[in-house]
Amino acid sequence: MRINEILKYDPDFTESGFKTFIDNVFIQIHLAIMMKEPEKIRHFVKEEIYQGFLARIKDLNEKHLIQMYDEINVKETHLLRAEVKDHQMFISVNIVSRYMDYLMDEEGNFVSGNNQSRIEKDNNLLFMKKITTEEKEKVKKCPGCGAAMDINANGKCDYCGTIYHLEEKGWVLVSFEVK
Repeated sequence: MRINEILKYDPDFTESGFKTFIDNVFIQIHLAIMMKEPEKIRHFVKEEIYQGFLARIKDLNEKHLIQMYDEINVKETHLLRAEVKDHQMFISVNIVSRYMDYLMDEEGNFVSGNNQSRIEKDNNLLFMKKITTEEKEKVKKCPGCGAAMDINANGKCDYCGTIYHLEEKGWVLVSFEVK
C-alpha cells in the first residue's frame, strides 16, 4: 500500500483516523437500510451507490419486509491499496464484519435469514477523494446557512435541511461489495 502517495496530497491523513471513519460509514449504511432512512448516508456515498441503497429499500418496502442487522460490529479493518490517478485518491478497504442478517415482516415476525447467531462477512469497499479537495477546519459549515454541522451524524443541517455532500470535500464510498 502506498500511503505516502496519499500523504503528498492530504498531509493530515492517518491510517487510524481513516479506519475510524470507514468503520463509522459501514455501520451507518447498515443502520440506514434497517431504519429505511437512506438520506442519513447520502453524504457518504457516490450517487450510484446511493441509488443502489434506494432500490434495496424500495424492494423491501414493496415486499413489506424489514432488513435486520442485529449485533453488528466491525471485527477487522484492513487498508489494502492506495493509489492516485486522474486527480483522485483511492483507498481499497476490506472490512470483516459480524452480525445477524435476517428479514422480518412489518409485524415483527421472522421471515428468513439468521437471527440466532452472528455470521462473519468480508466486505470490500473503495473510497475516493478528489485531490483538489482542501481539508477545511474540523467543524464543517453548512453550505446553506453557515451553521456548524456534524457530518459523521447524518450530513443534514439541523437548521435548514441542506445535505452536506462529502464528494467535493472528503472521502466518499464509490464501491461496496459483500462476499
